[in-house]
Amino acid sequence: MTGGAAHVTVLLEEAVGALAIEAGGVYVDATFGRGGHSRRILAALNEKGRLVAVDRDPQAVAAGAAIVDPRFLLVHRAFGELTEAAVEAGIERVDGVLFDVGVSSPQIDDGERGFSFRYDAPLDMRMDTTQGETAAEWLARAEIRDITEVIRNYGEERFAFQIAKKVVAARVEQPIVTTGQFAALVREAVRTREPGQDPATRSFQALRIHINQELRQLAVALPQALDLLKPGGRLVVISFHSLEDRIVKNFLREQSIADDLPKGLPLRADQLPKPKLRLVGKMQKPSAAEIARNPRARSAVMRVAEKL
Repeated sequence: MTGGAAHVTVLLEEAVGALAIEAGGVYVDATFGRGGHSRRILAALNEKGRLVAVDRDPQAVAAGAAIVDPRFLLVHRAFGELTEAAVEAGIERVDGVLFDVGVSSPQIDDGERGFSFRYDAPLDMRMDTTQGETAAEWLARAEIRDITEVIRNYGEERFAFQIAKKVVAARVEQPIVTTGQFAALVREAVRTREPGQDPATRSFQALRIHINQELRQLAVALPQALDLLKPGGRLVVISFHSLEDRIVKNFLREQSIADDLPKGLPLRADQLPKPKLRLVGKMQKPSAAEIARNPRARSAVMRVAEKL
């Protein structure tokens, strides 16, 4: 394992505070990571409270074994399988659900995982290393069109087509199996880049999002979280990418507005559809002090809603 910075939980106090924890309540930490949020939630619960954590990364699940607490259960699943995780944990309704989405510092800093171009390592990128296709396997079979779409849509990379052509041409000569190989190809294809940003940054992000289906996971998880919540329960979501935040923002907005019906329908006020969520406060970002302590927090955005 390649060494790196320890994981620092982003918006720790703000996120747990936004859950408005009831000491005897039931909560879900849908992205356990290394347990920063989970430990703080457990500290706010009494002996009747309960916390179910979810994570698809086997290393995160292994780290969770350090929490020996009868109120705590960690389920090895992707958060897009939140309903199944709840069934497995034996819970039907909860008082709060917390998401802290995206890649974690341990995943980035362990070079063997293949998330970072800072290390020359196997091009894996799977958050759940027990299943699914690696980034190398996908690059070996994907067509130029597919590679272009992934890098353009998830990396917002304007040289996506040039990168895709480079990849397809290079793999004829030899398989692209390491982060170093992929990064070198991207750097050859990207003609200009913002000062201070490695040309491979956007493409690595795009490939990671695709391999783990991160945006789809988030889109299917949010309705499941809403269904799990009791009336008055809180949904708290921290995202780190504009594409993720757009999914969260649109979902919360749609669920906080009553369904539109054709005008003139003979319905009483109490028969009109009601919104399912109430937005709580404005979106929140880390303070300047937190960003100074943990630069990786700079892109975080937190949104909060309450079930009606």
